[in-house]
Amino acid sequence: MKFGKLADISQVDFRLPIDPERTKAVLDNLSKTEQPLLYVGCTGWSMKEWIGSVYPSNAKTKDYLTHYAKQFNTIELNTTHYRIPSFDTVQKWKNESADDFRFCPKIPQAISHSSGMGLNDGKLIAFCESIQQLEEKMGCCFMQMPPYFSADRIAILKTFLDQFPSHIPLAVEVRHESWFKDKGETNRLADLLATKNCAFVLTDVAGRRDVLHQQLTNNIAMVRFVGNDLHPTDYQRIDEWVLRLKDWLERGISEVYFFTHEPDNIQSPKMAKYMVDKAKAVISGVTTRGPEFIKEQGQQMSLF
Repeated sequence: MKFGKLADISQVDFRLPIDPERTKAVLDNLSKTEQPLLYVGCTGWSMKEWIGSVYPSNAKTKDYLTHYAKQFNTIELNTTHYRIPSFDTVQKWKNESADDFRFCPKIPQAISHSSGMGLNDGKLIAFCESIQQLEEKMGCCFMQMPPYFSADRIAILKTFLDQFPSHIPLAVEVRHESWFKDKGETNRLADLLATKNCAFVLTDVAGRRDVLHQQLTNNIAMVRFVGNDLHPTDYQRIDEWVLRLKDWLERGISEVYFFTHEPDNIQSPKMAKYMVDKAKAVISGVTTRGPEFIKEQGQQMSLF
């Protein structure tokens, strides 16, 4: 992910912001979940670079999803950002993934980046009818607004959310600086998302610390974690995230979707494994799983 990337991160303060008062209020009103769920994954499965470490050495391209779903329990499904999948494609995804696997499809840019947002041309209906075929394997859809989508367009977003099917979980990501320069605008958006039972995507990236707003708006948290090629600060950040998620999950957040981004995604599985191992050690009762790197007979395990 190129958004917010920096060549020099030496001056970046990577500490997580404290939870704002609105988030504390949301957490205070949630009921504790007996078995909180932590889903940790990457942004795609078409990675030949993972053969021999995440995928077996004899893995075929057509079987990548099956291998991926054995190693991870969720995916940030970016392929849907570029086209609406057919019913047959969605059924294939569902059939080739593990029982506990959850897909998080990205709203197509033909919807999120268009003036009508798919409301008048049938695109939103077509996307929802297709993607809901995932049924119990639907995690949380998310919509990434274009970088020019500023705070003065909140009425457009409200119109969209008014018509988005309530049975499909949704998280929204905004990037324009106007949403974060004024806390009033941040709170206004958070209030809208809370009213519509939508999550507010949290993005942890070096060059845009403002988008790490820590606003929770319902019982789902979606975090997009952008690392720096396994720099030591990546691990320090994960350590802090695990403690924050421990607090959120113990106070009533029922599902967390945590996606690890690394340059070209090659190292993303290693970051995901670190995250899952830490979470298992720190968060009592959490249900999660992550990759176990393959050590094939006669070979020494290689982490890329």
